[in-house]
Amino acid sequence: VQLQASGGGLVQAGGSLRLSCAASGRTSSSFRMAWFRQAQGKEREIVASISWPFGSPSYADSGDGRFTISRDSAKKMLFLQMNSLKPEDTAVYYCALSVSSSGHRYEHWGQGTQVTVSS
Repeated sequence: VQLQASGGGLVQAGGSLRLSCAASGRTSSSFRMAWFRQAQGKEREIVASISWPFGSPSYADSGDGRFTISRDSAKKMLFLQMNSLKPEDTAVYYCALSVSSSGHRYEHWGQGTQVTVSS
């Protein structure tokens, strides 16, 4: 499985960005995809995840309801809509795939896309 993330960039506080992740390769009928982020000097943390095929989303507290995870099942695309961005959202954002729908462990990772929020 290969994952290609895109959509990062520089945005002012209060702005929005939409991240995309394209998955290619063979996947099972049931799996989970997620967005993680890692700020400089901090550990990587999960932002949100969503299951295949049922599309059940799960969010970490860090988004405060500002982030929405979604997918295009037919195209195997994952998205993260980020609104009301804050400087503390600055990080490298990674998409990841777990071969288990529970998302206990993520085996496949994209290359990351930088999100920078200026104050």
